[in-house]
Amino acid sequence: MEVSNNYITMKGHIDGKPKEDDFGIKASQLSLSVEPGSNHIIVKNLYVSIDPFQINRMKSFSSLQESAKFAPDLTPDKVIDAYGVGKVVASGNTDFEKDDLVVGLLIWGEYSVLKGEYWLSKLDPMGFPLSYHVGILGMSGLTAYSGFFEVCKPKKGEKVFVSAASGSVGNLVGQYAKLFGCHVVGCAGSKEKVAFLKEKLGFDDAFNYKEVTDLKATLKSGVIAEYTDAGKRAAPNMLDVVYKSITIQGFLLGDYFHIFQDFVTTTSDHLRAGNMQAIECISTGLNSIPQAFIGLFRGDNIGKTIVKIADE
Repeated sequence: MEVSNNYITMKGHIDGKPKEDDFGIKASQLSLSVEPGSNHIIVKNLYVSIDPFQINRMKSFSSLQESAKFAPDLTPDKVIDAYGVGKVVASGNTDFEKDDLVVGLLIWGEYSVLKGEYWLSKLDPMGFPLSYHVGILGMSGLTAYSGFFEVCKPKKGEKVFVSAASGSVGNLVGQYAKLFGCHVVGCAGSKEKVAFLKEKLGFDDAFNYKEVTDLKATLKSGVIAEYTDAGKRAAPNMLDVVYKSITIQGFLLGDYFHIFQDFVTTTSDHLRAGNMQAIECISTGLNSIPQAFIGLFRGDNIGKTIVKIADE
């Protein structure tokens, strides 16, 4: 059987804020079969992750392209890979069979054709919606979990401030911190988001940074603002760092894949017990990917941005 495989591409490198005309849709004919004995796999994409860090792969240059092996630079007019969930439609790899649900590195497209080395594993949904495995039980969840517990190393009763607290990672950091026994304060960019943090997620306090005139610009926006504005620098006054004994540490998610199973077990237990919520912003259809991605930089989303490509 042969199908037309539609996929999203970028028309050229993107060095500022992304716009809809930066992206296009291409199509290629695809035979839904593989050579027996090969390691090739064809996956029907069901849900794909929409992440702000991708903009740094789309630039003509960024430091991410040098430091993160799992996120190399993207080439105009080629497929854009992204974390996602799908279903195997053909496999030459004996570890995967037709109709297996899988999670890993797919593409912003209808089908992913995986050859050579690829990052893919079978998925046990564990009774949760498939979208959870793109967000709260996926890379966004692991980022929040490892950043909070492994990097911050919190103590019960401490005060935790979360910037971009209504975003895909921030809302989870706040939820983990509350469960751990910390006093949690968050900031967001609208009254609606502030109300959501306090009323739905149980933050101890939250404020709209757009209404606070004496905050530093870096506190207002977090590091993601630097992705599309080279003039912004998310760094506090260095004298404050010294006199307040502040510790600053960056981290890459790839350094914490070894705790993935602990993270999934802990988080799924919280979900089953009703202690955590999966906050998702899901749009439907391949055509909605550019707008979903652009919306990240306008603050359109609450929670994890995901695009549903197809039904299972």
